[in-house]
Amino acid sequence: MEQHRAVVVGAGIGGLTAAVALHQRGWQVTVLERAADLAPVGAGIGLAPNAQRALDVVGLGDRVRTLSAWQGDGGMRTPAGRWLARTDSRAAADRFGGPLVLLHRATLVEILTSALPEGAVRTGVRATVTDPGDDHRPARVTLAGAGTGGGSELKAGIAAGPGVGPGAGPGAGPGAGPGAAPATESATELEAELVLAADGIHSATRRTLFPDHPGPRYSGATSWRVVVPAPARAFAPHETWGAGRLWGSQPLKDGRVYAYAMAVAPAGAYAPDDERAELLRLFGDWHHPVPEILADVAPDRILRHDVHHLPDALPAFHRGRVALLGDAAHAMMPSLGQGGNQAVEDAVVLAHHAGAAPDFLPSRALAAYTADRLPRTSAIVRKAARTGAITMLSARPAVALRAALVSGVSRFGPGLVLRGFDGICDWHPPVEAGRSTGEAHRPRVS
Repeated sequence: MEQHRAVVVGAGIGGLTAAVALHQRGWQVTVLERAADLAPVGAGIGLAPNAQRALDVVGLGDRVRTLSAWQGDGGMRTPAGRWLARTDSRAAADRFGGPLVLLHRATLVEILTSALPEGAVRTGVRATVTDPGDDHRPARVTLAGAGTGGGSELKAGIAAGPGVGPGAGPGAGPGAGPGAAPATESATELEAELVLAADGIHSATRRTLFPDHPGPRYSGATSWRVVVPAPARAFAPHETWGAGRLWGSQPLKDGRVYAYAMAVAPAGAYAPDDERAELLRLFGDWHHPVPEILADVAPDRILRHDVHHLPDALPAFHRGRVALLGDAAHAMMPSLGQGGNQAVEDAVVLAHHAGAAPDFLPSRALAAYTADRLPRTSAIVRKAARTGAITMLSARPAVALRAALVSGVSRFGPGLVLRGFDGICDWHPPVEAGRSTGEAHRPRVS
C-alpha cells in the first residue's frame, strides 16, 4: 500500500496529536515548527475528560490520567476568600467519566512527541501553504529556515521547564510568537496528500485559505500565567472572581502550582515596571495562596498575553487538501478551559475521516471533518465568550449580583455547577465501525 504523506504546520498540542493519530494510521508525517525548539512551551493546561477520551484513541489517555492531581474539594471564591461554589473531583469524574488533569504543557508535548518516529518533528522551519491542492493534485508547502536542511530534527526529550518562553501565549503554538528561528538559510518545497494547519490564532494558513475572514478579535482582557513551587501552606484548587479580574490556582502532580490571572485592560498595555509588580497591584491583597504565589515568582517567569478569539466562524475548516485545527480554526476565550481540549478533539476526528485507505479523497474526508467540528466548536466559542463576559464584569452591582447567583446555584450541590459543561466534557470520539462522529457522538452545547 502506498504511504500517504501528511504535513503538519505547527507543533502545538493539536498539531502533535494529529501527527500521532495519522502516524498510527500509516501516514508518513512531517511536523514543521517555526520555533527553534519545543522547550519550554507555555505553562499549564487542563485536560478534561473529552480530551482524555480523544487521547485514548492514540493510546495516551491513561498516561495522562496518571498525572491527575486534583483530589477533593475546589471551587469558586471571592477575593476576600469566601466560597461562592464548591465542586468535588469525584462529582466531576462521575458526571463526565473521568477527572480533570492539570499538567505542564511541556509534559504533554513530551508525551506526544515520544509517540512519533525519530525525525518527524523539524524545528526552525517557516512553512507557507502555496497551493491547497484538490482531489487531482497534491498540496504544496514552501519551507524556509534553518531546519529545512534536516539539521533541526527532533523526536522527544522536551524539558518541562517553568513555563515561560516566547511564543507561548493563549491561542498560539510554540512557534506562533516572537523568538522563532530566522528563515534565512535555505528554502524548499514539499508536496503532500494532506496538510494540517495548526499554526495558532494568527494563522497565516487561515489567511491564505479564507482571505475575506475578519480574523481574531481582542476580547478586552489580558492574561498572565505562571508555574511556581507549591506554597508551604496547603490550599484547595480555586478560581476567584473579582471586579474585572480573575485568579486561579491549581496544583500539578509534580508538586508545583499552575496559576493564571485575567483582567480587563486595553489591548497591548503592559506594566510600566514589571509584570510581577502589576500582579501585586491587582491581586496582592487577595486570599491565600495568591500573595504567597506572587512572593515566589520572578518577574521574568511570568507570561502575559492579550486574549484574542475568533467570534466569527469560518465558512469551513478546510479547502482543497488543507485542514485547519485548533486555534487556527476556532480560537476561543479561556473561560471554559477548552482551547487545547478542542484541538485534541479536532486531531482525532480529522484522522478518523482521513483514514489510511488508498482511495483517500480530500473533498469527501475534509468535508466530513468540517461537518463534525465546525458546529460543535462554534457553539463552544460562543459559550466561552458569554462566560468570559460574565467573569470580567466590573460594575459593583453586577459583580454583587453575579456572586449572589453563583452562591445560590451552588446550594443545590456541585451537580448544578458542573452542568455548565454538559455537552462539552461528555463528548466521545468517533467509533471506527463505519459510523460517523456526527449525530451519535456530538453532544449538544447549550
